Amino acid sequence: MARNKEALVLVLDVGPSMHSVLPEIEKVCSLMIQKKLVFSRYDEVGFVLFGTADTKNELTEEVGGYEHVTVLRNIKVVDEDLVDALQSLPRGSVPGDFLDAIVVGMDMLIKKFGQTNKGKKRLCLVTNAVSPIKDPFEGTKEDQVNTIATQMAAQSMKMDCVIVRMKQDWETNRRVMEENDFLMSVFSNKSSSKVVYVESSTSLLGALRTRNILPVTIYRGDFEISAQLKIKVWVYKKTSEEKFPILKKYSDKAHPTDKFATHEIKVDYEYQSIGDPNKVVPPDQRIKGFQYGPQVVPISSTELEAVKFKPEKSVKLLGFTDATNIMRHYYLKDVNIFIGEPGNKKAILALSALARTMKEMNKVAIVRCVWRQGQGNVVVGVLTPNVSDKDNTPDSFYFNVLPFAEDVREFQFPSFSNLPSSMQPNEKQQEAADKLVQMLDLAPPGKQEVLPPDFTPNPVLERYYRYLDLKSKHPDAAVPPLDETLRKITEPDVELLFRNKSIIEEFRRSFELKDNPKRPSGSDEEREEFDKDADAKAIDSMEYSSKTKVEKVGDVNPVEDFEEMLSRRDDPKWINKAIHDMKNRIFDLVENSYEGDTFHKALECLVALRKGCILEQEPKQFNDFLCHLSKFCQEKDLRSFCQYLTSHEITLITKAETPDSEIPKHKARSFMVNPALDLQNMKSEAKAENET
Repeated sequence: MARNKEALVLVLDVGPSMHSVLPEIEKVCSLMIQKKLVFSRYDEVGFVLFGTADTKNELTEEVGGYEHVTVLRNIKVVDEDLVDALQSLPRGSVPGDFLDAIVVGMDMLIKKFGQTNKGKKRLCLVTNAVSPIKDPFEGTKEDQVNTIATQMAAQSMKMDCVIVRMKQDWETNRRVMEENDFLMSVFSNKSSSKVVYVESSTSLLGALRTRNILPVTIYRGDFEISAQLKIKVWVYKKTSEEKFPILKKYSDKAHPTDKFATHEIKVDYEYQSIGDPNKVVPPDQRIKGFQYGPQVVPISSTELEAVKFKPEKSVKLLGFTDATNIMRHYYLKDVNIFIGEPGNKKAILALSALARTMKEMNKVAIVRCVWRQGQGNVVVGVLTPNVSDKDNTPDSFYFNVLPFAEDVREFQFPSFSNLPSSMQPNEKQQEAADKLVQMLDLAPPGKQEVLPPDFTPNPVLERYYRYLDLKSKHPDAAVPPLDETLRKITEPDVELLFRNKSIIEEFRRSFELKDNPKRPSGSDEEREEFDKDADAKAIDSMEYSSKTKVEKVGDVNPVEDFEEMLSRRDDPKWINKAIHDMKNRIFDLVENSYEGDTFHKALECLVALRKGCILEQEPKQFNDFLCHLSKFCQEKDLRSFCQYLTSHEITLITKAETPDSEIPKHKARSFMVNPALDLQNMKSEAKAENET
């Protein structure tokens, strides 16, 4: 039997209370079989229905009882007929007994496989569990469940219980539901059973496990705390990205009568000599070349192997740090889990003691990992303690890869609080935005989370598999419309939007929305006029953009160049460079003026510099520059420019405009009256006043 081959028995409740959700169950089960045809075409699946008017199973014939349980299909390899059978399930007419159905499903697996196929036999029960269970001939219902669970564990069987509870189900007999939920919990505690409760068709789609994915260790060895202390650990992948299946190339050129044709395409490559294109170069005469500037440097495989970094297989502790020092957005790649070596009680106990101590002290561990011998790279990551609240589950660690310095991208964005008061929201606008966010909360307090991650499938993959099945039957079929279940994942909830229409309207009224005009496609004069208007608006809103990236503040359009450089976020250096270039440009305009002919342009540049320093939280750079410029004008007999600035009320950036400034508002007014005041003295006086 294949390593991942699974034997599955689907046990479905088709009683009257399930009729409303059976269409969704049909689609979900059909999709599950379609996926098995893609990923696990050798898996074997059987079907048991309970709640049917008829009775058809071997246990009824052999020992009696087990009424209203029907074996729709015995355990066989998955095929297209099974998909078709699932798309039209019969509707039952009597309440179903899920314990009887479970026993029938177990009997099918035992008769088919016996003690073989250990760990790969699975039952999947889908019911709402609102119908009462028949009383046993001897003992209690709990005793009966314990007996079934013990037998299930002895046969190495697993069971997934999907309890589908819609809104109408909660209005039925709560006493029966609570009793059935208790019996389900006994299964969970006494055997390898997992119980899942779902309340929507979307959650149902993600609750049914499609494939049996066996965990594979990526590391087995020592977790080295120090040279004297080592713990035996196993490392598994906790999560991984689910990708599209590999699509191989297919050819229809094989002869129709060839029964052994695989239709697969094999690709071969030939390397030919440049000097003689007809000569094929064999593998032993080839050598790899690496680009180095304009040259290609040949390096043989022997040399390449010699310079490779080959660290030893190990997991070593580098140190501990507070959990608050490791941000969630630092995590890279998938999550792994560290557990103590199974069966090694000392290792499990040591790892548990370490995890609990770190949890109490709010610490995480930084570790250096080389998963296998000869691995070409070293991974540095963080271990976060995962303390278990179950007696039969040991404590463990979650491992996340951390970035190296070269992987970190620092993007500096100015704070909204530093914007001018005219650009900040008022109380009414803030309240409208708060209501809108609360309305769209997927996990509102007191209610079940909408689209829980554990039960929300990838809609792209789900739609792909459905279309793949349709295409296999009808090659010319067009892409069908989006299924209603997938629509709930990919589109806003219509009912939610309708219920909160007043909140959306209030938000819309609180903010003025403007269309972004498109560049006209008419004459050159119209486009030129449009560009002028767009440039003027861009200067006012600090949102100027250009097709070509500006790298210095030029002479022609210094303000536009300055704002374009400030808007660049590919490197933090552009902010300081823009401010530095603008300072030099202002000095040149002032110093080279003739009877004040460039004062107006210098003023525009100074206004843009002031605004940019406020937005980028750089008040000190502007204040120091303005004082330096004032002293320069006093020394060079350019007092007329100082008077020009005073008449236009250009002054220092105050603390009211940005918290990083050390200049109070009244001191800034003093500077406007007398630009010769010393900035350092003003800061000292302001500090003394604050202390007083």
